[in-house]
Amino acid sequence: MRRVLVTGGGSGIGRGIARAFAEAGDAVTITGRRPEPLQETDAGRGMTCTPTDVTDEAAVDALFAEPFDVVVANAGMGRAAPLTEVTLEEWNQTMNVNLTGTFLTFRAALRNMGQGGRLIAIASTQALKGGGRIAAYSASKHGVLGLVRSVAHEVARKQITCNAICPGFVDTPMAEAAVQSVMAGRGLDEAAALKMVVSNNPVGRLITPDEVAAAALFLASPGAAMVNGHALSLSGGEI
Repeated sequence: MRRVLVTGGGSGIGRGIARAFAEAGDAVTITGRRPEPLQETDAGRGMTCTPTDVTDEAAVDALFAEPFDVVVANAGMGRAAPLTEVTLEEWNQTMNVNLTGTFLTFRAALRNMGQGGRLIAIASTQALKGGGRIAAYSASKHGVLGLVRSVAHEVARKQITCNAICPGFVDTPMAEAAVQSVMAGRGLDEAAALKMVVSNNPVGRLITPDEVAAAALFLASPGAAMVNGHALSLSGGEI
């Protein structure tokens, strides 16, 4: 039985990924800042729920007292605002959670990961391009992708892979916040705001957490042993 760690497992993409691995028969550990959402993710599936702040070096290191076979660095945050309105505190917080949190998670994982391990970062289409009003988020995700591509070279001869999944807007609380922001900023109703949010996706809809989870299961599978340093765009053809 593989041991799988999913950070940010209390909601959204992390919840979908954690449940998919648990249903595949893996022993899953999930982390997040608050215990209640983690327990809601578990909902009787037998996961280990470990409240952890991924920006806390000691707390992250403590997660890896025993090695994991698959590590999914999913914890993340983002806020839409013009660059001129982004405070240094907001910038630093975004970098700390999205980029430093991934660095700390992968570093701790690799210190005792065995042959054939899998490292997976949940990045974004914003790791592959830029966009207005999301400079901090986009910069942090570009950093995540740079980290993934560099780590991939370091681990390749150990039969470990390191890859990134780059989704567009996924049907999660973050997407709902984006819809609400468009509604407030442009005076649109919910349907019109949602249409604007997904306008870059040629399919014309939000991605489901289950679709991201399926990509994670693939990257953790034996069939993906030669997929390394890859940015898997999950975006309906957006990029």
